[in-house]
Amino acid sequence: MAQQFDVAVIGAGPGGYTAAIRAGQLGFKTVCIDDWKNAQGKPSLGGTCLNVGCIPSKALLESSENYERVVHKFADHGIKAQGVSVDVPAMVARKDKIVDTFTGGIALLFKKNKVASMHGHGSFVSAGEVYRLQIKDGERVDEIEAKHVIIATGSVARQLPGAPTDNRLILDNVGALSITEVPKRLGVVGAGVIGLEMGSVWRRLGSDVTILEALPAFLPAVDEQVAKEAFRVFNGALDLKIYTGVKIGAVKTSEQGVNVTYVDREGNTRIADFDKLVVAIGRIPNTSGLGADKVGLKLDARGYVEVDGHNRTNLSNVYAIGDVVRGPMLAHKSSEEGVAAAETIAGQAGHVNLDTIPWVIYTSPEIAWVGKTEQQLKADGVSYRAGQFPFIASGRARALGETAGFMKMLAHAQSDRILGVHIIGPYASEMIAEAVVAMEFGASSEDIARIVHAHPTLSEAMHEAALGVTKRTLNI
Repeated sequence: MAQQFDVAVIGAGPGGYTAAIRAGQLGFKTVCIDDWKNAQGKPSLGGTCLNVGCIPSKALLESSENYERVVHKFADHGIKAQGVSVDVPAMVARKDKIVDTFTGGIALLFKKNKVASMHGHGSFVSAGEVYRLQIKDGERVDEIEAKHVIIATGSVARQLPGAPTDNRLILDNVGALSITEVPKRLGVVGAGVIGLEMGSVWRRLGSDVTILEALPAFLPAVDEQVAKEAFRVFNGALDLKIYTGVKIGAVKTSEQGVNVTYVDREGNTRIADFDKLVVAIGRIPNTSGLGADKVGLKLDARGYVEVDGHNRTNLSNVYAIGDVVRGPMLAHKSSEEGVAAAETIAGQAGHVNLDTIPWVIYTSPEIAWVGKTEQQLKADGVSYRAGQFPFIASGRARALGETAGFMKMLAHAQSDRILGVHIIGPYASEMIAEAVVAMEFGASSEDIARIVHAHPTLSEAMHEAALGVTKRTLNI
């Protein structure tokens, strides 16, 4: 007889494992099904984020930034270093150790919260008063039954037509995080979050990096002023070669590397040779093999699971969260939707406000934002006021030696309610939290302007930007 559960979660990424833990905390008999295997062929919880995404990429970013500081910035602090070298295998080993620690930690959290873990590919078999699910792990096939199902199958890297990923010469995010020596020439297709972060890592370690972006604008989802500042810094101090409006043609591999033919924005045909090519052109929902057709689960034209505002699908007692549904493909959004889904099952008021999800790009300087951009407010015909403060005028930023960028706050012209906050600068990923809290509580720019911020801190830039909304900044 098939094992029976109150809640079955398909996928153990940030959304799935969090949903399973919360369901366990709420007293449900819960199982989490996942088929991820690490490089050693062993089951590894945590999905893309913990295994080959958020966590390992930040580990390599930190390593490369430390190297950059030693070689190029320590001298300004009176610290002289000689004979500095890069041990890439050691960097990768450190990254792998961090990943192993966190993926193993999820197993402990499951045990703590009485969540069962089953390894294999989960899919629907049939629907009724309970849902029958199949878990396939190689030749082994198990079936379980669950009253409630949470789909958290995440996303997979989009492939570049004519350039299949082999993770030897043509790399996706998995391969880009496992390079064992610094490539002399690195090509990156896609100037989004993954492309910029991976390009930054290997440029700091010594690669000649060229980024080819199909879209005519750089970072179109980011506030235009922030995007322009980022383009200036990345092409300048960081020396990333970023080309937008590019059309990729033939991609050929050989023992010497990768040859890419492309047409630039002026219509000229160009040929570039790289030692390795990273393809980072976005991600698509992972619904293949889910068995949606067997139970009538509705998917949209792009393969996303259709859900309502509470992440409920068209099927009774079936929820979907994270990258596999509408909204930003962000780990923290997935986690909160997982919590909300579990709490909704328990009859509580689970909810996630998609309008206040923070976004972060972990480049140097970092980019972070929440809410509306200026271009969105203009397009929507919303009247607003803007306040801005440059980090070059921040005492703490000066002390850090990280003065590029600025803080910007957008507030409604009549009500003064904060509509968006945009940051490019040091530790933007940490500072954006204040803006998220403020917007969730419906704060005005005047509220932030009246809050005392410690001195000297980077967060004072938030205070000054709020003052700037009414043209009364104090330190510029």
